[in-house]
Amino acid sequence: MKKVRNKSLNQFQLIGGLSVLSALTISGTASAMEPFKASEHMTGDWGGLRQELYDKGYDFPIEYVGEAASNLNGGYNDDRTGRYSDQFAFGVQMDLQKILGWHDAEFKLAITERSGNNISNDRIGDPRAGTLSSSQEVWGRGQTWRLTQMWVKQKYFDGKLDIKVGRFGEGEDFNSFPCDFQNLSFCGSQVGNYVNTWYNWPVSQWAARVKYNITPELFAQIGVYEQNPSYLETGNSFKLSGSGSKGTVVPVEVVWSPSVNSLPGEYRLGYYVSNPSADDLYENENGQPQATAGGDFKSHKDKHGWWVVAQQQLTAHNGDASRGLSIFANATVHDKATNFVDNYQQVGFVYKGPFDARPKDDIGIGVARIHVNDDAQDNRRLVNAVNGIEDYDNPGYLPIQKTEYNSEIYYGVHVTDWLTVRPNLQYVKSPGGVDDVQNALVAGIKIQSKF
Repeated sequence: MKKVRNKSLNQFQLIGGLSVLSALTISGTASAMEPFKASEHMTGDWGGLRQELYDKGYDFPIEYVGEAASNLNGGYNDDRTGRYSDQFAFGVQMDLQKILGWHDAEFKLAITERSGNNISNDRIGDPRAGTLSSSQEVWGRGQTWRLTQMWVKQKYFDGKLDIKVGRFGEGEDFNSFPCDFQNLSFCGSQVGNYVNTWYNWPVSQWAARVKYNITPELFAQIGVYEQNPSYLETGNSFKLSGSGSKGTVVPVEVVWSPSVNSLPGEYRLGYYVSNPSADDLYENENGQPQATAGGDFKSHKDKHGWWVVAQQQLTAHNGDASRGLSIFANATVHDKATNFVDNYQQVGFVYKGPFDARPKDDIGIGVARIHVNDDAQDNRRLVNAVNGIEDYDNPGYLPIQKTEYNSEIYYGVHVTDWLTVRPNLQYVKSPGGVDDVQNALVAGIKIQSKF
């Protein structure tokens, strides 16, 4: 049966994908690419060539993120050191109306390369448990080159209907959130950080997303994403076939973007269901504790959860709406039978343009809580009891993971329109949710640049 399902999925990708791409040639209206600004790129206008290409419908974004971190105090291993990780993103974006006459259509391709090491792996967290977040969010999913985006998007009915198909990740459209902080618990889609079937940037999979703008301030969207763990493998970072597919992830979301006192806000409420079968965290197939009774874990047909994201600017600085105080909050709740992290919360604020002499600088402060499922905790306690190990220092002991807290404060220095440097200080309480691990103080610096 599994082979038949995978074959059907491959046929859906090939036939359905081609038919949808063909349908995208139906006319719509206006171009979707943002205006080109040479000042936002380190290499500028390339002697006028870049603007000329842009006017013809071609843009070539190149971005870099670098993150350094050092363990100042605490953590599992307090031997002080530093780690650096980074990412290049090379892309091309095409206005298909200008190039091919496909009205209100665009194409985007992005290839990323990640390298470096993460301070959380060998200093902050106990290697037997790891950490629930990361002090360097740009690290992860294999330090390698990847196909991260390859999609076509078209709008219809004066932009009310928006359809995107190709290769991309869920967090690009659903549960999306900015990524100015360096700690992972304040960066990007949080569902993807705690659900093992939801893949965030830089991993992509075959997908389709349909969005409908109900009003200028309100839209609803639904997506269907191939769930294929083979894409995580370093050797499959450019894999295009659907072999290895386990099923699909289907997110739905409503997004409201009101203007409150002429200041912008965004509120997201969403739900997902992931249909690959998932193991129970505690019980075996007979409903008994697997750690003591043995056997296979009980299998569930799917896993599911929901999220809420809120962002709202509260003030303008001396009447300038590009400056001022904004607050944010994020929460996710996951399947208690199958998901290792069952809930997460985050709150914080960002102040843009705090000083008249530095109107484009920003300050951010955030606090996050990540809670491990009680069933996962109980299972580890039983495993330790069965093994007769109670001493945390015994190499065979399984650390009990409960709740990890992360906090960060940063100051973003807007050096130029193409370079921002954000020194930051992070505090991690109970790294990995393990109370036996010392709380950690981490100093970091994040570099964001456009070439």
